[in-house]
Amino acid sequence: MNNLPTEAYAIIEGRHSDPFHYLGRHPEGDKAVIRAFLPEAVDVEAVGEHGEVAKLERIHEAGLFAGTFPNGSKRYQLRARFGDNVVEFDDPYRFPPILGEFDLYLLGEGTHQRLYEMLGAHPMTLEGVDGVAFVVLAPNARRVSVVGDFNCWDARRHPMRVRGVGYWELFVPHAKPGDRYKFDIIGPHGGNLPLKSDPLAFASELRPNTASIVFDEARLPRPRPAPERINALASAISIYEVHLGSWRRNGQNEWLSYRDLAEQLTAYARDMGFTHLEFLPVSEHPFDGSWGYQPTGLYAPTSRFGAPEDFAALVDACHREGLGVLLDWVPAHFPDDPHGLAHFDGTALYEHANPLQGRHQDWGTLIYNYGRTEVVNFLVSNALFWLDRYGVDGLRVDAVASMLYLDYSRPYGSWIPNREGGRENLEAISFLRRFNTEVFGRFPQATTAAEESTAWPQVSRPVEHGGLGFGYKWNMGWMHDTLNYISKDPIHRRYHHGDMLFGLHYAFSENFILPLSHDEVVHGKRSVLGRMPGDAWQRFANLRAYYGFMFGHPGKKLLFMGNEFAQEREWNHDSSLDWHLLEQERHAGIKALVRDLNRLYRALPALHELDCDSAGFEWIISDDADRNVFAWMRKGNEARSRCLVVVNFSPNVYHDYRVRVPFPGKWHEVLNSDSAHYGGSNVGNVGEVTTQGRLVPELSLTIPPLAAIFLVPES
Repeated sequence: MNNLPTEAYAIIEGRHSDPFHYLGRHPEGDKAVIRAFLPEAVDVEAVGEHGEVAKLERIHEAGLFAGTFPNGSKRYQLRARFGDNVVEFDDPYRFPPILGEFDLYLLGEGTHQRLYEMLGAHPMTLEGVDGVAFVVLAPNARRVSVVGDFNCWDARRHPMRVRGVGYWELFVPHAKPGDRYKFDIIGPHGGNLPLKSDPLAFASELRPNTASIVFDEARLPRPRPAPERINALASAISIYEVHLGSWRRNGQNEWLSYRDLAEQLTAYARDMGFTHLEFLPVSEHPFDGSWGYQPTGLYAPTSRFGAPEDFAALVDACHREGLGVLLDWVPAHFPDDPHGLAHFDGTALYEHANPLQGRHQDWGTLIYNYGRTEVVNFLVSNALFWLDRYGVDGLRVDAVASMLYLDYSRPYGSWIPNREGGRENLEAISFLRRFNTEVFGRFPQATTAAEESTAWPQVSRPVEHGGLGFGYKWNMGWMHDTLNYISKDPIHRRYHHGDMLFGLHYAFSENFILPLSHDEVVHGKRSVLGRMPGDAWQRFANLRAYYGFMFGHPGKKLLFMGNEFAQEREWNHDSSLDWHLLEQERHAGIKALVRDLNRLYRALPALHELDCDSAGFEWIISDDADRNVFAWMRKGNEARSRCLVVVNFSPNVYHDYRVRVPFPGKWHEVLNSDSAHYGGSNVGNVGEVTTQGRLVPELSLTIPPLAAIFLVPES
């Protein structure tokens, strides 16, 4: 035992960086030597494919065995006795490499579009043996071992081999789907790191446990496709934004499963007339209170609501109901949980080493190093993964502004300029352009949306024209301005009239989505209903008028769950929405209005066909600040595809209010938010009104209080 080579002790001590160099079968002259490290084994034999048997001698008491073997048999099994049990199994150190040379080339170049087919844990059959291939990136590690249910979580049993520029791999025979696992890593300075979850794990344990779970993602059932052109600029897009854990809960305040949601949520969204469901991040995350925005497992649907195939069933159910599926996606930052990406191989692998570049001061999270090819490949592949494997229809990218600006939320002196001395994050810009280029290149029917809160130009314009390449941009300015206006008492609104006009100055500079999102109903901001002034009747009337303004305004629509029935309190991620409010007529009226607005928006091409084109909008009345009235014409492609929208944000009724229109004849009042059906006072135009005047036709309207009306010309 004292004459063992140094690398034998490296195996025994669990620090060998190239275990295949010592373990397994090695030709020596006309025979071969087989070495195996099997702690707790009493006796070990090698059994050849032709029945040959060779005893392996214990050469170290820790469990290191070696023996000679005929050179003819390259395939063999190990037969080991552990106490009274004799077990036969395949030696992981006799199998060939997993990654091919072309894979290594693409990985090194950072252009492997299907990273998820190579890295992670993949059940497979290799040389006729079932097992799992594990591959992980850790270029600065001294040693990486895979530990899990298949080896008693002993890092000495399955050290991995390194390939290319730091990709560690190992085929573990007889490991199987459902096994839990992590990576045990020795960093560049010789210290053991906390056990790391797999960055490309396709399934994970439920928090507070953090192990990755072997799952065969290649066998995921493929959801049926969504309806064609569901994301097109000319299509109606009305998005219902949902936090899966708090939309609805059962009687014990427990989560609904993906399968429950596939039945209940999809039917509800379809009945309400929405075109899309957008899920707050479903990637695995350790803390419920992050709502998913601090993910640790970008490739794994959270285990809170079921298994990966259950999430696939939810997507399929959405498509069955004609709904598109959008996912919130978080490439802007990640948490520093010790089992996650932070300091993954003992160095700043995914993040920047310098905290002035690598840590968000507001959120305490880490920032991806977009200048590193492996990191960009990891993120872009993840985006493609959700579109490919789960059939989702688009990704909404969170916190884009924090990616674009190096000085985002940083005081003077606490950020590092780019190579040109500016504040723009050039690497992040390049990453976003590549992300959008590859998404639309591989999935032209999909879309992307940016939550970008600044005036960065051309967010939703093509990359080849200098844009970032997103399909859509959230219109944060519209949201802030209009909520500021609607929260004022009507008597003061004349002084804030410009808040409602300003969005139209830039409404067609991007492909906009008008968001009333989760961010607007938390952290002391109150619910949307909670912002409305006046007595109870006025508050609900204000909300109805505001929703009418939103659905008549150019731009795609987004409502966070609960907004559609006027949730009273702020959103609480730990409990269900207050569905009992629908027992009250006013709340039920808001729900009925949103349903009808969705249906009208979808039915009238004038309200959606040119949402992102200035040709689809014309102001009729924009200067009546004293009466808080706005009127405009929405237009479709056809000559008579027109819809007149009139909104009164005062509590007064206006009779004989004159509005010019392009066509003489009857105009039908197709929606009135003051209808008694919605909880209003039933003031209106009795369903239709006929123009007056010959040269310039105009309508003499009765405009209800705190209300929106929609009129279309008779066909």
